[in-house]
Parts: sequence; structure tokens; C-alpha cells
Amino acid sequence: MNRGVSLAKFNDKVANEDSFFATGNCVAVSDGAGGCGLFADEWSAFLISRLPKETPVCSFAELDAWVDGIWEQFYNGHEAMAKQGDGMFLNKFYKEGSCATIAAVWRTAAHECRWMSYGDSVVFHYSRKTDRLEHSFSRLPDFGNPPRLVSCKDPLEEEGFRSGTFQLDDSSAVFVASDALSHYILMMYELSRCNEYVDELRELQDQRSSNSQLLRVAATRRCDFVEDVLVPLQRASVSVQEFEKYVRHLHAQGLLDMDDYTMAWLKFDIEGCGGE
Repeated sequence: MNRGVSLAKFNDKVANEDSFFATGNCVAVSDGAGGCGLFADEWSAFLISRLPKETPVCSFAELDAWVDGIWEQFYNGHEAMAKQGDGMFLNKFYKEGSCATIAAVWRTAAHECRWMSYGDSVVFHYSRKTDRLEHSFSRLPDFGNPPRLVSCKDPLEEEGFRSGTFQLDDSSAVFVASDALSHYILMMYELSRCNEYVDELRELQDQRSSNSQLLRVAATRRCDFVEDVLVPLQRASVSVQEFEKYVRHLHAQGLLDMDDYTMAWLKFDIEGCGGE
């Protein structure tokens, strides 16, 4: 199985604005915000390429210092590129820059991971032993809010930073996903335990949004979270071709919004495959 797989929107001939990194010690996803600024795909790739892979980013101060140390190189190079366009193109870059999310998890011990996120890409830990899903996001209805983004020119906001630790067991799976897939995963988990998440599910249902429509469709189906959600995603991650086939299927069923789709797996023991 691949540790990571990514797919551009299959309804449009545009660049994939997601980027990822995946090894046995660190996985990360950055989702470039194409609706904000310019060069979103290149900014997400730049962030992923320069993310510390051996030492976790554990605090907002560390994230802020890291971004502060890399943004200028990207900004200067892409300012020169923007100047090759017309005045509107350059003004858009000056006004909006380039923006992306970042979510990463590092294996820090045999049974421990440290994670951090900024924006709505999400780090997940599922233990088959406890049948619990932990994640880096706030609440399911919050996917409807504009995410905070790492900018190549504007300061970070501490309120957008989240970090923590996962304690692993032999049945754990640890993975990172961009926002559309993350919404699907968390929605299906909460529906599989709907008595525990009545308030969140009702709040999402009342939003009258594209995400609430996905929920209405999903709520008509019975779901075993492991067998119907995680195992198929794990199997689909063997190749881009299998991944595209599966996300197309989810989208056609009305369960998954149209977007770029990315998953990266740090640990994948869902089927007892011993993946590390």
C-alpha cells in the first residue's frame, strides 16, 4: 500500500492544489486555497517541502518561527512571476498572496505521535481496540466556516493552531486528509455513533449548506465505520487509479463534495496488515 495518494478535481482540468509528504516517521498534507490569492499549488508544495520531517512542530511559536523563516524566499520569487502578468494579476498577489492549510503528524515513540494543524486539513487516529476516532479538528459543523490559512505574506493567528498527542496501540491507524475527505470521514464516524453526536449532527443539518446535503444523504445509510469507511479508503490508497475510482464512487453517491482529495497514512493496521 502507498503511504500517500492525491487526486485533482476530476470535473475540471486544473492543477491539484494539494501536496503531501509520507514516510514511516512523518506524514503531512497541505491544501492550497485556490479561492484565495495566487500560486496556491506551489505554496502548498513549498510548505510541504520545507516542513521539518524529523522534529515535530509542537507549539504556535514554533509554527510561527518556521513560517517566518521560509515565507520570504517564496514571496520574492513569486512576486517576480506575478510581475510578468498584468497589473490586476500583480495587485491580486500583493493583496492576497498565496494561502494553504497544513496538517502533520510525527511518530515520536513506538506508541506515540505528535501532531499539529492549521486550517481544515485533519490528522486522525483510529484504534480498532477502543473503537474510537481522535482527530485534530474542532467540530463537524465547523467545516462550513472559512478555514484559517498559512499565508506567504500575512501573520498567523494563534487561534488557528491546534496540536496534541496520540497514544497508539497495536490496532491503531494514523492518517492525514484534506478537507473534503476529512468531512466525509468525520461525518460517517459521527453517524455511526449518532446517539453520541446528536447536537453536532443537528447543527450541521440546520446549516442548509452543501455539507448538510451530504449529511442528509449519508443519514439514509447504515454504516459500519471500519468496514464501510476506513477499510475501503485504505484499499483505495494502493494507487491513484484505485483512489480515483473510489472517490468518484463516493461523489456519485452524494457522500463526498467535489474537491482535490489527498490522504497520507503514517500507520495503517486497520485490516491487521501490520503496516508501519
